[in-house]
Amino acid sequence: MIDAFLVSTGVVAIAEMGDKTQLLALVLAARFRKPLPIVAGIFAATIFNHFAAGWIGVLLAGFISHEVLRWVVGFGFLAIAAWALIPDQYEEGESPIKAHGAFIATALTFFLAEMGDKTQIATIALAVKYQPLWQVIAGTTLGMLLADVPAVFVGKWISARMHVLRYVRFVAAAIFALMGALALSGVGG
Repeated sequence: MIDAFLVSTGVVAIAEMGDKTQLLALVLAARFRKPLPIVAGIFAATIFNHFAAGWIGVLLAGFISHEVLRWVVGFGFLAIAAWALIPDQYEEGESPIKAHGAFIATALTFFLAEMGDKTQIATIALAVKYQPLWQVIAGTTLGMLLADVPAVFVGKWISARMHVLRYVRFVAAAIFALMGALALSGVGG
């Protein structure tokens, strides 16, 4: 049962490395210089976004046989592996940040930035495969926080070394590809 939590945490933490929302955390930290409201905004947005994604995954799981599920999850992870190879870029004009405070700005921009993002898709796939749902959501939320909170607290240090994240994409892609291959071969299912 703990597998749902641990796998969900690891998958999302890896997927989030170098993602646009991690870059967004850096930008918000630089703009507002208030780390606690930013972290709270990331947490709130992630809980709502991943709960919705997890709920969709649970609904899908009820309609899919175990054999089809294995193929869907396997190919889904392979697709996420390919997607992880494409670098995310945060463009300043993308986010509707207003001067309504660090918490509201962070919660709104993170929620919108995560819509259709690879971590949201991964959350759907994880909710299809793993139960209970609360462990998947707790794990994906923790994974998001593990990747993004350090960006908030040490934003200046990380931003000077963003070139390293280019290599993290390749490691993340390899891990997702391995997970997809394992799912397709029936391991863990």
